[in-house]
Amino acid sequence: MTTQPAPAAEGAPQRPGLLATYKKLWPHLWPAGRPDLQRRIFLAFGLILVVKSLTMVMPFTFKWATDALVAAVGAPQGAHAEKIPTGIWAIPVAMIALYGFSRIAMAALTQIRDGVFAKVAMHAVRRLALRTFAHMHRLSLRFHLERKTGGLTRVLERGRSGIEELSRLMVLTLVPTIIELALVLGLLTWEFNWHYSAIVAVTIAAYLGYTWKATEWRIAIRKRMNASDTDANSKAVDSLLNYETVKYFGAESRETERYDGSMAKYEKASTQTYVSLAVLNAGQAVIFTLGMTCVMWLAATDIMAGRATIGGFVLVNTMLVQLAMPLNFMGMIYREIKQALIDIDDMFRILDQNPEIADKPGAPPLRVPRGTVRFEDVRFAYIPSRPILKGVSFEVPAGQTVAIVGPSGAGKSTLSRLLFRFYEPQGGRILIDGQDISAIRQDALRAAIGMVPQDTVLFNDTIGYNIRYGRWEASEAEVREAARSAQIDRFIESLPEGYDTPVGERGLKLSGGEKQRVAIARTILKGPPILVLDEATSALDSFTERDIQTALDRVSQGRTTLVIAHRLSTVVNADAILVLDHGRIVERGDHTTLLARNGVYAALWNRQRQEDAAREALARVEETDADERELEVAAP
Repeated sequence: MTTQPAPAAEGAPQRPGLLATYKKLWPHLWPAGRPDLQRRIFLAFGLILVVKSLTMVMPFTFKWATDALVAAVGAPQGAHAEKIPTGIWAIPVAMIALYGFSRIAMAALTQIRDGVFAKVAMHAVRRLALRTFAHMHRLSLRFHLERKTGGLTRVLERGRSGIEELSRLMVLTLVPTIIELALVLGLLTWEFNWHYSAIVAVTIAAYLGYTWKATEWRIAIRKRMNASDTDANSKAVDSLLNYETVKYFGAESRETERYDGSMAKYEKASTQTYVSLAVLNAGQAVIFTLGMTCVMWLAATDIMAGRATIGGFVLVNTMLVQLAMPLNFMGMIYREIKQALIDIDDMFRILDQNPEIADKPGAPPLRVPRGTVRFEDVRFAYIPSRPILKGVSFEVPAGQTVAIVGPSGAGKSTLSRLLFRFYEPQGGRILIDGQDISAIRQDALRAAIGMVPQDTVLFNDTIGYNIRYGRWEASEAEVREAARSAQIDRFIESLPEGYDTPVGERGLKLSGGEKQRVAIARTILKGPPILVLDEATSALDSFTERDIQTALDRVSQGRTTLVIAHRLSTVVNADAILVLDHGRIVERGDHTTLLARNGVYAALWNRQRQEDAAREALARVEETDADERELEVAAP
């Protein structure tokens, strides 16, 4: 059933009801092409009917045994006890044995039913979780920049749990409970009269009505609890991922306070959740007890009037006691289904997000016979009011190296993002060997381009895994050759675990230069015809920069290379240098030509030379001071 949002949540997206969510979930619970899973569903439903039939047998065994015992107790005692027919004692014993058999069979078949359906439920969990995970990777860069990674992983985690809960609750609890309620009402009418069934029906209606109202109240509290839980988890993940930054600024107490603020909200909402649960359980107990009292009074009246036996009284009592458990489950089912709907809906909302960049129907793969890259009047803005690129046109001829330089914020890195189709330009087009990249498949485009970024982030695995990421099917010899070409093979072989050495979270166990060499190695292993170097050495010291630059020059040989550079010393040998400023190319030419022009490039060059000279002078002074201190210490 659907519910109206609370006033406080006005403007929040409308949550779908049970049927709408189950409609989306059904193809995963009844997977096409999997007759084995479909047979399991039929078998599970068959076992449900058998189990509920046995459940109804148990109260009757009590009735029959009680009536037989009453008859036995009413027989002659003492000296005449031998005249009691043996059959009178046999009936209670047989009924007790039947009760024990029914209970054992019911328990065993229930567990078998759960085991049979488990594969169906977990297959649905796996399929939908995999679909969501894959869809997250298809969504645009903009989507991921606007969401917190910790929040996304929590959505995925809760969605998996929600699918498992909803599928199991619906099939293994709700449906059997509905069947049992129908059987109880029918048997009470058949064994006694409709008054019994009417009282039980009213009790059930009042119970479920109260449960619905109380649960609606609790759902709003649960939403606040989930929101604060997600916020706390996101803050924890963000803070731990930036562990070094926290240490740099001595911000441990600030991070602790931020986390505690979220946890305080979680504590308050969690406390309210437990209090509301106590209110719900107390109301349910009162309603059921009143209904049970009325039915027992009616049974006692019928016994006094001779319309029912003592066994009938026991039958009614046993049926209602048995009914208490599924009724209690109904309250739990409603609460858990509502929560599962929220969790699954969050997952489906991600699945309903359309990728900002999508392949056109029937898009062909990219053909790269030469590797010429061309930008034609490309215009782009992340937000309409702030244009980044304002009609950029240039060409990177096949096998040549073209560098893009300019001040920070000029739009240099945006060019690489557009080339990879992380975004689409609002105007103009980008061509590779004459093919408009907006009309070709994204996977083929990215397979043809290698990237060495400024900030290399490695997977929390081994060095070998991170190099092999460039081409997973590569042989061990090819991995080692890529490491040799990137000039990191000697370092790896010096490690005790070699290529099996873990690199830590985001590669933090390696230095900046070592991480860059790993990135270069995996790009070499990928072997792309087009290479993008996005400020690949700007974060390194001068010595490491020269070392890495040698490796990059080796990688670039014979490849179409687009270099996005901050440090101009790394691009002096480029075939052409383009100067980007305020979204436009203001100068182009080789290093010598641009210096002679004495324009923007020359100004940038002179400024960087002065900064480099100042750093070298400072380094020499520090080295001289250190030598003098050593001499003073060594002097007698």
